[in-house]
Amino acid sequence: MKPSFKALPEDLLPKIVEEAVELLSSPGIKVGSPEAIELLFSSGAEVDQNNGIVKIPEELILKSLESVPCEFYLYDAFGAPTVHYAGDQVHFDPGSSGVNILDSDTLEHRPSETDDLVNIIKISEILDEFDAQSTAVICHDVPEEIGDFYRLYLVLLLSKKPIVTGAFSTKTTHVMFDLLQISTGSSQDALNKPRAIFDVCPSPPLNWTDFGSQNLIDLARAQIPAQIVSMPLSGAAAPVTLIGSIVQHAAECLSGLTIHQLANPGAAIVWGGAPASFHMREGTTSIGAPETSLLVSGYAQVGKFLNLPTHTYLTATDSKLIDAQAGMESAASTLVGALSGVNMISGAGMLDFLACQSPEKLVIDAEAIANARRFLKGIGSYTDTLALEHYENFEFPGNFLAQDLTRKLYRDVQYLPSEVIDRGSLRAWKQKGSQDIFSRAKSRVSQLLASYEPLDIPSEIEQELHKIVSSYASKAGMESLPRIIA
Repeated sequence: MKPSFKALPEDLLPKIVEEAVELLSSPGIKVGSPEAIELLFSSGAEVDQNNGIVKIPEELILKSLESVPCEFYLYDAFGAPTVHYAGDQVHFDPGSSGVNILDSDTLEHRPSETDDLVNIIKISEILDEFDAQSTAVICHDVPEEIGDFYRLYLVLLLSKKPIVTGAFSTKTTHVMFDLLQISTGSSQDALNKPRAIFDVCPSPPLNWTDFGSQNLIDLARAQIPAQIVSMPLSGAAAPVTLIGSIVQHAAECLSGLTIHQLANPGAAIVWGGAPASFHMREGTTSIGAPETSLLVSGYAQVGKFLNLPTHTYLTATDSKLIDAQAGMESAASTLVGALSGVNMISGAGMLDFLACQSPEKLVIDAEAIANARRFLKGIGSYTDTLALEHYENFEFPGNFLAQDLTRKLYRDVQYLPSEVIDRGSLRAWKQKGSQDIFSRAKSRVSQLLASYEPLDIPSEIEQELHKIVSSYASKAGMESLPRIIA
């Protein structure tokens, strides 16, 4: 009785893959990395050296698909398998790489800094709804040159959960690899029990830049899981039809997957994305539009048809404030992603087309995630019969509240939200100050931050992490790292 949602008829999935493969033959895919071009060329792809256009033969794509693992785990700081990329397993993490934070006092969007990321990490660490951390915002108080690995450094210091992250440059990828290895204590554990997965993004339409394609190669050879984040923008950087955009998504993922597997067959990689519908009136990338959720459900079906792990960006909104629109768009897309069985759903806490993060929205989205998980449980059956046990020794008028079965089962049947959600009477609501959801979320954020307990990291590991990051910060002209209050 577990509910599910599928946007596409099953018999259409082979045709999507077939047309995606045709696209990779003509017009082909643009590839920026010379090493990636050489890998493809030496394996039988046709390369136009003048413009970097590569035409990948079908047999090469099919061979690469054969070597991709259909499942894998991410591990926590203690080596426990925590996130399972497989089948219809569903996990959530906060949205990544926001450039602004919503100031909860002024309601202005301001550039995010270290303290903002620290707060998001702490909140995500405590809330069970988040299975993994993310490098959620850019820290504008540190030099851009160290921005990607500095964010990872903060997560490693403050959280035990697996991490969804990504590099900004091929020059810094190896630093992030070193930090992960140090945090695990051994290079073998870093290989066998990966703590992090790296997002890697093609540039639509049909373009793997020098950085993107090289990043695929570096991750494959380091045996660190990669997550393709294809971003078809329907009507602008992809066909206006949803099915056309799903075909382009498949072509971008198949080409990236081929580069990745040529570098190291059997390395873990995910069929992921962050699609959007281009709003023809406003000229914006609408993450909250219903078409975006349909795109996600559709491409996730294609990934599952190919027996691949899946990822997406949902649980976000185009709204600039935490208002009814934010709640409507975030909750609806969360439910669609969960019912579609996407393995990792990123985006919680995000406003303004994924540009802004908000701790208050993060705790509200945690409730949307909990609601979606309750949907995934379905109606269920908790007794031997459907209902007859509840009527044993029944006497009119009937009082089910007094039954032992009610007391025994209600926590299994009902999801009981935190006080962020108001389920009380009007009188009770007034007695608590007549607060709206944003005010309740602010209180919840304060409570969570006050209850955070620092991670017990061996001092030698913490010192070595700090030494590496401080060294690169000094080279970038920074005298000392921002103070972190754990």
